Amino acid sequence: MSDRLVYSTDNGKIATCPDCGQPYKTCRCDQPSVPKKKSDGIVRIMRDRKQRGGKTVTVITGILVNSNELAALAQQLKKLCGTGGTVKDGNIEIQGDHCDKIQDKLTTLGYKVKRAGG
Repeated sequence: MSDRLVYSTDNGKIATCPDCGQPYKTCRCDQPSVPKKKSDGIVRIMRDRKQRGGKTVTVITGILVNSNELAALAQQLKKLCGTGGTVKDGNIEIQGDHCDKIQDKLTTLGYKVKRAGG
């Protein structure tokens, strides 16, 4: 049996680093703050309303950078759209439907971008 903590009644499910076994918030490895995912190098942008009380958000996935760079990019996109947003589980969520603006901005920043979902 492994001695790493996977679930806590205080915090719920805990994502841990595969190298050191620490939660990502306290991990000191040179790993990005999101779990390593197989990526095809494409950033996907989708509009979503699930589990949000009918509110629309723009979700950006597939950006594999460390947590500080992801937060800085999220800040740029929030300023561009003039709305709020957050970074959750390695994805950027921007309030409202701003897929076109975000796609143009990420393309100018050098990312390969695709629209996903309906």
